[in-house]
Amino acid sequence: MVFVLALVFILFLNGFSVSAQDLSLVPADEKTMLQRITDGKRDIDWANMNIQFCTAADASFNNGDFDNMAFKVHRVRLEVLGAFRDKFSYHFRQSFNKYTNPNIPLDNLAGSVELAMVGWQLNDKWGLTAGKQPVQFSGYECWVNAIKVRHYSDFNNTIPAYQVGLNMAYNINENQVMNFQLTNNRNSTINDQFMYSLPDDVEDSKIPMLGTVNWDGYFVDRAMQLRYSLSYGQLAKGKNIFYFTCGNVWDKKPFLGYIDFMYSREGLDSKGLITSSYDVDGNNVITAKNVEYFTTIANLDYRVSPHLNLYIKGAYELGNVYKSSEEFQSGNYRRTWNVQFCAEYYPMSDSELIVYLHLLHKNTHLTDIARKYGANSYNQQRISLGLVYTLPVF
Repeated sequence: MVFVLALVFILFLNGFSVSAQDLSLVPADEKTMLQRITDGKRDIDWANMNIQFCTAADASFNNGDFDNMAFKVHRVRLEVLGAFRDKFSYHFRQSFNKYTNPNIPLDNLAGSVELAMVGWQLNDKWGLTAGKQPVQFSGYECWVNAIKVRHYSDFNNTIPAYQVGLNMAYNINENQVMNFQLTNNRNSTINDQFMYSLPDDVEDSKIPMLGTVNWDGYFVDRAMQLRYSLSYGQLAKGKNIFYFTCGNVWDKKPFLGYIDFMYSREGLDSKGLITSSYDVDGNNVITAKNVEYFTTIANLDYRVSPHLNLYIKGAYELGNVYKSSEEFQSGNYRRTWNVQFCAEYYPMSDSELIVYLHLLHKNTHLTDIARKYGANSYNQQRISLGLVYTLPVF
């Protein structure tokens, strides 16, 4: 009898526990945050949810020899963005093509989350943005939506484009804006940030921050767009990084053209491109010190008709060591260039559905200094037939 009563009591507790788990954390009649801010009114200016999707059949070649062909999903991203009460905005975006580092990240956020930010327009001149946001680097290839880029330069493919921090924007006038930003310069630990092992004398920074000052200007009825940025931060104790990035754009239909200049001077090789020349024949690879990178990107789009867009694009990149250290003597290590041609077909002129054919040739030339470790120059080609679609969920 005691056993039966005990069993009934346990079942009663389990049932109560399950019922408790089913309860909402917030009562149904509780006001939402938006209702509290707006005194019970739902003054939503606008709200959107989009799914960005890009897939392609890629045929890859190395040094002119066929390597492989496969179907790939290059991008799948979900974003929710909107504004309310005239002065507040929000933007959340997650990529499903990025893998999360198993270690606890510096910013306590999965690496797949690109944007998680809230904006507050303080007045006509000043605006504040907080959370994970784009670093205010310049250059059209860097700041344009990634769904529009078929192949990135090495420089833009290796910079920390999204970081947690604060940005203060100042509207000089309706055509010019200044941004003052302070963010983390990495998402995770210092060891996760670098592709290769660090020198023994490198100590982690206690303030791994990156400060950026940016100016945006729009001229000639906003057809000419100029964007210039300076950034400075600390990679490790006594090892700093400096960026100068700029984009010069002409956007007046049917043409879109731009020239970007990107430069970085780094106490440690955060991009790993120069260090990779030592990554051969079982070498014990240590991250290079005192490196600099310079990239020039040029692009010209021509919108032939509402249904057809053509563009040609090229990039030229340099990687140098400006001061000798350990195995890396000073000098130029790599010269890279690529040329791209793309034809984009829009089946519906009022939709972002795109079918494209993209051709890429990329040449990486390693100098005598780099080749002495056993690395060799190489070139790559790729033919892609793909589809891009931004699905407006609401």
